[in-house]
Amino acid sequence: MRRLVLKVGSAVLTTKTGKLATKRLTRLVELITELKQKSEYDIILVSSGAVAAGNTVLKLNKSIISNRQALASIGQPHLMATYKNRFKKRNIICSQVLLEKSLFKDNERLRHARDTIDTLLENGVLPIINENDVTAVDELVFGDNDQLSAYITEHFYSNLLVILTDIDGYYNKNPKIYKNAKLLLNVSKIDECSLDEICSANSEFATGGIVTKLRAADYLMKRNKRMFLSSGFNLEVVKEFLMNRNNINEVRKKGTLFGK
Repeated sequence: MRRLVLKVGSAVLTTKTGKLATKRLTRLVELITELKQKSEYDIILVSSGAVAAGNTVLKLNKSIISNRQALASIGQPHLMATYKNRFKKRNIICSQVLLEKSLFKDNERLRHARDTIDTLLENGVLPIINENDVTAVDELVFGDNDQLSAYITEHFYSNLLVILTDIDGYYNKNPKIYKNAKLLLNVSKIDECSLDEICSANSEFATGGIVTKLRAADYLMKRNKRMFLSSGFNLEVVKEFLMNRNNINEVRKKGTLFGK
């Protein structure tokens, strides 16, 4: 079995009214279920959405770091319960794993985490990973799990990261501003200037944006790994990509594959 890291962002899991997007979450669960049943992948899910889930219970000013941490603390069990209930109906056991980026600088802690993930996957369990937002202040502000998912892809023996977000892929310029923006289906190199732009996220619950995704892709490509960026609103694209890898260049019209 090949190992797949699948990351879904806050923009996908949050509605415009600030609630957890349960319908989109359910479609994600259905996709993962089908992939586990019909594909050759062991799946690790990296899921944002804890702050948004917490906001459905308690309204706080999210511009204040301590408030965002409090919302993450409230929302994480709610988010996991939502996943657990939906996966249980499909006879899939899921587990919660909270990590911080500092883990990847500590070989002993990393080894224990890797052993745990291996044990979960060997027993058919779906690990659901999120940043430990309550204590990981830097990541809560700047990461939105994009870089974390790239680290997980590298250190937990996966060659492919899939990021589901609110855009169809990577464009040569902002498609929300320029009507003639062109979708890039394949990217093998990212200009340094694109990696240095100021991060901007569309969702008020997100802290990433396209730049953090480009940094994740660049990180992986430099390690001979690949990343696929696709819409979390239209899961048929990523499903087609993952289920038909042998003919993907012939059938794919959306989504961006980073790497050779």
